[in-house]
Amino acid sequence: MMPEIARRLTTILAADVAGYSRLAGADEEGTVSRLRALRQEVIDPVVVANGGRLVKTTGDGRLIEFRSVVDAVRCAVEVQSKIAVRNVDIAPDRRIEFRVGIHLGDVIVERDGDLMGDGVNIAARLEGIAEPGGICLSGAAYEQVRDKIAAEFIDLGDKNLKNIARRVRAYAIKVDRTTRTPNHQGFAPSPLRPASPPPRLSIVVLPFANIGGDPEQEYFVDGVTESLTTDLSLIAGSFVIARNTAFTYKGKPIDVKQIGRELNVRYVLEGSVQRGGDRIRVNAQLIDATTGAHLWAERFDKPRGDLFDMQDEITTRLARIVGIELVAAEGQRAERERPDNMDAVDLAMRGRAILNRPQSVANARSARALFEMALRLDDHSVDALVGIAESHIFEVRFFASTGRSEQISIAEAAIDKALALAPNNANAHYVRAVVLQSMRMPERALEECELAIALDRNLPSAHAYAGFTKLMVGRGEETEPDVGEAIRLSPRDPALSSWCFWMGVANMYLGRFDRALEHLRRSVGTNPRQPLAQFFMAAALASTGRPVEAAEARDAGLRLDPDFSIAKFIDERRSDHPVYLQQRERVYQGMRNAGLPEKRREAGQSHTEL
Repeated sequence: MMPEIARRLTTILAADVAGYSRLAGADEEGTVSRLRALRQEVIDPVVVANGGRLVKTTGDGRLIEFRSVVDAVRCAVEVQSKIAVRNVDIAPDRRIEFRVGIHLGDVIVERDGDLMGDGVNIAARLEGIAEPGGICLSGAAYEQVRDKIAAEFIDLGDKNLKNIARRVRAYAIKVDRTTRTPNHQGFAPSPLRPASPPPRLSIVVLPFANIGGDPEQEYFVDGVTESLTTDLSLIAGSFVIARNTAFTYKGKPIDVKQIGRELNVRYVLEGSVQRGGDRIRVNAQLIDATTGAHLWAERFDKPRGDLFDMQDEITTRLARIVGIELVAAEGQRAERERPDNMDAVDLAMRGRAILNRPQSVANARSARALFEMALRLDDHSVDALVGIAESHIFEVRFFASTGRSEQISIAEAAIDKALALAPNNANAHYVRAVVLQSMRMPERALEECELAIALDRNLPSAHAYAGFTKLMVGRGEETEPDVGEAIRLSPRDPALSSWCFWMGVANMYLGRFDRALEHLRRSVGTNPRQPLAQFFMAAALASTGRPVEAAEARDAGLRLDPDFSIAKFIDERRSDHPVYLQQRERVYQGMRNAGLPEKRREAGQSHTEL
């Protein structure tokens, strides 16, 4: 029996010395001595500081693994900058200069820790096309660091790399070889660096305060800070100050504006942890570092129980909420500061902020207008492409589309392009799942949901939609646990109404009408502007012998969507799976019992005439 092959998604950095044979040929011992010094004094300390793991040394080259692309790029930029400074007084023909390639991809993990496969090969080939002293990234790596690293990226286009079957999008980083490297606090002294505006979505998570000073609680408090830093760095377009820098402020008086200036960030997240008896209270607040204004605050009260589980739950929820608040704040900032000069990132962020509001067709269309404007400025904006797809497919999902086939085609083209540019974008895979589901491909949609979760285990929308998609393949009993996980991760999510609706739908399909009503009432209470939830609630009420309440829900839904009909609902089914179709008959009958129109209303005809 063949041994199981272990694989994982990881970041690979490949580096070697440009022109090493020439350097060694001119002065072998001197070159080896200087290379050894560079490794000991510059490369190894920076790699360790950024969490890198040396996989292997290959002559003059090195293969290093990182937990994140951001860590790998920060490491590469710092190393190349420090080497450039050391080379200033050395003759050009004697300088040791490294070429660096970075790729995010799937690799095979050997028992001894060695890495193999295309992920490694692509990083090595990218290193081969990098300039001496330069850094070259794959498109997959670039999408993880754009707007997170204060560096200039140069699009090199699609490249044919040796022994790589497909063309690979490549980007170069322009390394500043005149600026001093950052000091021990993580930022360059201001006289040596020209002032520049903070990156969008730039934030530092300050060490949370341990109220009461309980030393046994210190590790938990620090763990909350570290986990939040990690989770926030997963937000597309975010720039998060590293944990080591943030902890230099631990225990010191906090001047938010000064911290913002020193770290060149727009936002500060601070908080505290307090233990009282068997409960723990966590407070957090998001502050605008430029004005000192408090933008948002949240408090968690939890039983002490298992601290590690609690830490995971709290930090996951906080990261989700803070991510939504950051995008909203940046959208408002762009609209306030540069209303007539917004770029593609500004517009895409404003569109995303609208999609983060309670879901409605009006919001989807308003957001889409902004995404379309963003794409006119930058047709490679992944965020705008994902937003276009999501906004179109929203109308299809909620039976509000007047051009279903056309909107599905637009969404499919947009999400395919987004994933070609950013193949490891978890949110894009989630949106592709929604598109595939609308095309009656639930099995493939479920695969996309599972891939999105593998890329980001804390993406609540992917968990929720996985549950909904399982209903389409006859596994409705699994819907509620999956959607429940999404609610655990983000209990006040803008999509909460839809998630409760999906649990209600699943219970209706399973014939659990009273249980369905619990979820449908919560869905309508969270967002009364969703007509489909009203129609399902009417069907559930009629199926449990409550005709008056059923009529009220029916009429409320028809006021929101006067063109709804049972025939339209049947035509736009999401799956052809036999179990799903059999279970769906319960809904059709409930809608008929509630008096919903069987066919579309003609102009001038009232619903009571149908």
